[in-house]
Amino acid sequence: DVQLQASGGGSVQAGGSLRLSCVASGFSFDEYAIGWFRQAPGKDREVVSCISETDGTTYYADSVKGRFTISRDVTKNTVYLQMNNLKPEDTAVYYCAASVTASISDNYRYWGQGTQVTVSS
Repeated sequence: DVQLQASGGGSVQAGGSLRLSCVASGFSFDEYAIGWFRQAPGKDREVVSCISETDGTTYYADSVKGRFTISRDVTKNTVYLQMNNLKPEDTAVYYCAASVTASISDNYRYWGQGTQVTVSS
């Protein structure tokens, strides 16, 4: 079975840090781009960051650029999202997803279950 298991969410104060993990199984992890998306209450899902399946090229939404870092460890089938200097507007459910090609749209093939991030001011 294909699985994407997201974890690492929690509640922090503004300025704090969290590291999200996305562990993949059931497909060829190194052949897929991985993206992180988030959805806040009452808002559309939006892309946060993604990392390509080929050369590790990364993308960041303007709202997180300079604060978030995406990385992947192919030996562990895991993608990380290091989130620093968190802001209340980062509060959302964060999802990881896998696609055969890196994309900033949400037409990813596989999706994880989401992990809640709450940032208080």
